[in-house]
Amino acid sequence: MNTNENDIKLTLLSEGKIFGNQHHSKLEVIKKYGTQAAITDLCILTGSYLCNDKKYNIPEDEGLKGRTSWFWTMTYNHGNDVRVINRDGTKSTRNISKRTGAIRPVLKSPTIFSELFPYKTVGYNEVEEVVYGEYPQYAVSAMMQSTLESKYINGLKKTGRNYTFDLVRYNDRDAKFIPNVCDEYEYKGQKYIRIMANTFYNQGELQLSNGEVYKFGDYVWVKVSPVKWLIDSKEELLISKFGLVSGIRFLGNGAEYKGVFGKTEMKEYLDKYMLHDLTQTATITSTRNMTLEKRKQFEKKRNPYKFNMDKVSEEDIIRGSIESGVAVFLHGPSSEGKSARVKQIDPTCEIIYLRNASPESLNGKSVYNQNTGEIIDVKPSWLKRVEEKCKKEPDKLHIVFLDEITNALPSIQGIAFNIVLDREVNGKWKLPDNARIVAAGNDVKDSLAANELAEPLFNRFAHVYITTTKESWLKWASENNIHPAIYAYIAYKDGKTLRSKYDGKKPNADPRKWEMASKMLYQTNNPEMLRALVGDDITKEFVEFCNQRVITVEDVINGNYTEEEIEELNTSERYATTMGLSQVGIEEVEKVREFVKKIGPEFIKIFDVLWTHNDEERLEKLAEINTSQDLVKGLRR
Repeated sequence: MNTNENDIKLTLLSEGKIFGNQHHSKLEVIKKYGTQAAITDLCILTGSYLCNDKKYNIPEDEGLKGRTSWFWTMTYNHGNDVRVINRDGTKSTRNISKRTGAIRPVLKSPTIFSELFPYKTVGYNEVEEVVYGEYPQYAVSAMMQSTLESKYINGLKKTGRNYTFDLVRYNDRDAKFIPNVCDEYEYKGQKYIRIMANTFYNQGELQLSNGEVYKFGDYVWVKVSPVKWLIDSKEELLISKFGLVSGIRFLGNGAEYKGVFGKTEMKEYLDKYMLHDLTQTATITSTRNMTLEKRKQFEKKRNPYKFNMDKVSEEDIIRGSIESGVAVFLHGPSSEGKSARVKQIDPTCEIIYLRNASPESLNGKSVYNQNTGEIIDVKPSWLKRVEEKCKKEPDKLHIVFLDEITNALPSIQGIAFNIVLDREVNGKWKLPDNARIVAAGNDVKDSLAANELAEPLFNRFAHVYITTTKESWLKWASENNIHPAIYAYIAYKDGKTLRSKYDGKKPNADPRKWEMASKMLYQTNNPEMLRALVGDDITKEFVEFCNQRVITVEDVINGNYTEEEIEELNTSERYATTMGLSQVGIEEVEKVREFVKKIGPEFIKIFDVLWTHNDEERLEKLAEINTSQDLVKGLRR
């Protein structure tokens, strides 16, 4: 059901409707649910006082989502005080200029109630829970925080909607309202905002419902989700189930409040901003006549196993398989970095090249002892090394990497099958408990020398299909001392020269060849040498790229440039300079990033994407830089 915004009014509860008095009866919904209200993560991030004492938690909301705060009513008390509801559900007063109270809005709409109850008969006086509108409420997981921050740097899609809060510090009673407009972004069908924490706990750290700890100034991604309302049919009111937002003062410091709510700053915020924010995508869904116990049971039907539904990468699946003790098979053409991915997880992994393996090298051998006349079984050398590593580091997982398994003879694949199936070598020796199996190979379509895996062996693995993208290769290159000229060139060409077609007649480029080219370039210092690795055409283009004027990381750090030199750079040279500068280390990034701004504002986004590579530590560093700059801008205003 869609409603007209002009038909909807937002207000706050009065003391009488919460506790009852000579003028008002206590609302049925308050009798049913109590006087407390839990608060959302957004409420905390916008300055709400937070109670961490679990005895005040809302019983039906488990964990950190059940924490409570005090929230405003519209009732005048005396002097410049307003009646508020404490975190434990009792009543007290607060000064009108405070900003740390939660806003628990109340919605009035004849249209909504006429749709819900066209006939005021059976069920009219029953309490219901409805969903209406959307609003940012809870912080996403740590993994999704990193993903969204990376996508944001790269140009995350905006929906065209936004939400407005107060930019003023939570403890500033004198400053007037400054709109803090947060754009809404979309990623994989879900909506989010990015907001800077303006928390009550600016001197310490604060844990949100995702379990992560934040402090004042941190940027946090908050998911936009449907708002739950409790419905009181008798009074025709919808009352927000949670405290949704904070940071808004009731009236300015020194002003007088005599009970005329319509003339307060709080009412102005509700009418001008919050009503708009809540009704941007407003449809209503009703769950009729549900008791508290039934509603709790109903909620448990959604994701009853408490799974983490975040998207995962290839690397996440590989790590998850290894940690779970499930053998994993990495598919992909030669040079796609399958071995490199395994070595990133376990740099000392035991690699067995099955293409060249013999039954004895895999299974061990039997030796005749002339002195005793006995046959002695000798373990293969790879197993001895694995046992030694696993014994030395019992708390660490050690990988047995069966490489080139599809290039192995069927007889060798059969021996490998027994190792994978039973975790046993030659039917005699068990693999250590902390040993894990990873295999890799080319598919038949990618290699003339590849063989199909037998079905029983294929079905013993979790399967991951590896494709080296420009982004993943650049991230790897930045961590593995790839020559900066090659790194800059691949980035400059947007990954188009990362590979070239193999024809069996001339050298072609691929990720592994570029690693070899880097070694050759470091050793010879002559880019013409690369013809033997990546071919004439790409080498010619690479030489032309290297002949451009660029300003290097060392130039920037040492101040070895002039403003005139920056001005003289053409567009191609500015791109080339930006690509090269993105290899700067974390210690010098702030200085180099400031320099990139001189090249042109459009190059900052390119630099940020290339430099972070979705690395959590680098994303945090970039957020820290942006936060400090935003704070400086705020002070200047």
